Amino acid sequence: MRLLVCGGAGFIGSAFVRRMLAKHADWEIVCFDKLTYAGNLDNLLPVAQDPRYSFVRGDIGDRPAVDAAIDAAGGVDAIVNFAAETHVDRSIAEPEAFLQTDILGTHTLLEVVRERSIGRMLQVSTDEVYGSIETGSFCETDRIQASSPYSASKAGGDLQVLAYHTTYGAPVLVTRGSNTYGPYQYPEKLIPLFVTNALEGGQLPLYGDGLNVRDWLHVDDHADGIEAALLLGQLGEVYNIGGGNERTNREITTIILDELGLDWDTTVRQVTDRPGHDRRYSISCAKAREQLGWQPAVDFADGLRDTIRWYRDNEWWWSKIKHHTEEFADWRKRWYDERS
Repeated sequence: MRLLVCGGAGFIGSAFVRRMLAKHADWEIVCFDKLTYAGNLDNLLPVAQDPRYSFVRGDIGDRPAVDAAIDAAGGVDAIVNFAAETHVDRSIAEPEAFLQTDILGTHTLLEVVRERSIGRMLQVSTDEVYGSIETGSFCETDRIQASSPYSASKAGGDLQVLAYHTTYGAPVLVTRGSNTYGPYQYPEKLIPLFVTNALEGGQLPLYGDGLNVRDWLHVDDHADGIEAALLLGQLGEVYNIGGGNERTNREITTIILDELGLDWDTTVRQVTDRPGHDRRYSISCAKAREQLGWQPAVDFADGLRDTIRWYRDNEWWWSKIKHHTEEFADWRKRWYDERS
């Protein structure tokens, strides 16, 4: 199989690329990535010399660039689309970029699939499109209730994908993953931000009362769930991919502090909550388990502690992001300093 993996230099996309090349000796992967602030070729250093891997820099909204990447590879059997603006906080501050990539970019890929008769396209989405839920868990047939510009843009992409299947018979499907953690995650998200801040002796900016609940999924499990859907999923369907590990942000913070031997009172700084902050996410993964034979394998306690240790042991990776790029410094100042 030859894949075009869009957004393959990002956090989850790069994990998918590394993991699939390790698992499938007969797969070839073309990584197509715009290399915006969160796209990082360091994430792909472990496979950079693999002859089955190639990288093309480009924007999924640029149709000629997408076509050129496919032509240069001699055609592809499937497209897996990770390319997206993904950070809720940034979507509140800068929503337009999310519409461009998550909606218009997805539309471009759908046209490529339709006009070039690509065998399959998998759209990687998020559980955030369902919105918040007080009790129980969302299943794939529940209505979308996006509450941030990010989740609304992802929902728009999902709806286009499913509409192309209904209207054109496009060979597409969607996965909706829960909050994902692991190595190589850009340090604006909760776990890498808190871990790296703590390692540097800084403070951890906890939103509000810290009782917002997320379902945490290890990035390797997420990659395997996407693989299962790509190979076994029914076209036109949506599959939830969740970790089954619901934790409050306070609980995550406590684990990080315990692992690093730090004190809550001197390390945690509670800041003004972000607007429209969903209280609880929870998804049912019964469909993926029953139809795809997939379920998460990484124990949460082990996975989180291994992740904390990875950031501790790989300062070379995150230090240059946090201290040698104007983009990160500007974002941290604009978003967190104002919330103090």
